[in-house]
Amino acid sequence: MGVIMKIAIATKNSHKINELSRLIQIDGIEFISLTDLGFDGDIIEDGSTFAENALIKAKFICEKYNVYAIADDSGLCVDALGGEPGIYSARYASVTDGNASDEANIIKLLEKLKTIPSGERSARFVCSMAFASPDGESFAVDGICEGHITSECRGNGGFGYDPVFYCTKLCKTFGEASEQEKNCVSHRYHACKLLTQRLKEYLENK
Repeated sequence: MGVIMKIAIATKNSHKINELSRLIQIDGIEFISLTDLGFDGDIIEDGSTFAENALIKAKFICEKYNVYAIADDSGLCVDALGGEPGIYSARYASVTDGNASDEANIIKLLEKLKTIPSGERSARFVCSMAFASPDGESFAVDGICEGHITSECRGNGGFGYDPVFYCTKLCKTFGEASEQEKNCVSHRYHACKLLTQRLKEYLENK
């Protein structure tokens, strides 16, 4: 089958583009990057949820270039902190509008949880994947991975909060897990699985 649809992935992160291309495999779809479109600007994400921010990015690229587009937004939500850091996960410890280092974000998270018992440190990674089409149709799906926050870093793998996120399914932190192990249970894996299903339904109805 030849290419029947090109979809722009609204990110400049080459690792994410490769990952999403592997996870969303549908005959006839070819993924293109923002670089392919010649876009080198920033997209203002002012939504209040992961889904809203993902839709903002997907719709922006869709409308600007008249292309099909997908985008994601993800982060960590800790129950004892009322859902923090949530949509601010990447800039949790930042004193400016930019992102903070992984180390700084983890230090702040553990400091805020230092009086919380281990049995009350439930958390989840959430990934929202959004799709927007030139015909005006759009939707978002959420992938979730449950776990809890450890009292100290474990493992040197992954990135972000991975060393302190104990994944219930893997019985280890994402920092201790291999990339293959993580990719089989992660929030992005589940979101991509749901998005693939919705995209197939969309194509069947076209």
